[in-house]
Amino acid sequence: MMDLKGQTAVVFGLANKRSIAWAIAQKLSAAGAQIGICYQNERFRAEAEALAGELPDAAVFECDVSSDEKIDAVFAQLKERYGKLHTLVHSVAFAPADELNNDFLLTSREGFRVAHEISVYSLIALSRGAAPLMTDGGSIITMTYYGSQKVLPRYNVMGVAKAALEATVRYLAADLGRKNIRVNAISAGPIKTLAARGIGGLGDMLKVHAERAPLKRNVDPAEVGNAALFLASELASGVTGEVLYVDCGYNIVAFSSSELEHNRG
Repeated sequence: MMDLKGQTAVVFGLANKRSIAWAIAQKLSAAGAQIGICYQNERFRAEAEALAGELPDAAVFECDVSSDEKIDAVFAQLKERYGKLHTLVHSVAFAPADELNNDFLLTSREGFRVAHEISVYSLIALSRGAAPLMTDGGSIITMTYYGSQKVLPRYNVMGVAKAALEATVRYLAADLGRKNIRVNAISAGPIKTLAARGIGGLGDMLKVHAERAPLKRNVDPAEVGNAALFLASELASGVTGEVLYVDCGYNIVAFSSSELEHNRG
């Protein structure tokens, strides 16, 4: 089993027990890491505190990633409590509902700005805050999705934001490599999270994914947690600037065998 004893990981974007961030926090904690959980605002505080109570010595911190002042404040708190950080998990994404329900052509200027500020720029801002605390080197992990590469109905501006996020991973990896800080993304298959429920046709997306993926099923959040544990560990010491797909192989397939058989018939 991977050993993260003596290390500290801070996880941003935990909303509830169905969050990918929670699956990752559980895996990192089980490997021995001390966990800091950052929640957005008072609305999520009770849930964050309840979940933190399930992990040994976990602590919670409030941070609205749209505010530089609050980001500065939370990293000051993290420095005071832990001294050093070893892993930063960025599981943060948002776009206004109208931008996901309307045609992409109708994307508003404000909706585009919000989606990129919350989903992309926040990774830069959080990495800037974490880097000075990663004095032993570290791992920064963010969450992306296949909609960054291919058009998915109703993913719209979030797909464009995820493409920008993946480019950001590469540029941050280039900047931070000299400090032995690795930056990677996990591209998970569709999962029933609070954020995913804002995307129209999620049920159909899950069904199609399970039918087409080589493993013939949807990914389990724990599998995403395992991938994050790998990226946080020394086993991934030579991996940076990459997108790791954890989607049961969906991204490699153009057509499923059943669709081809149907067309032949």
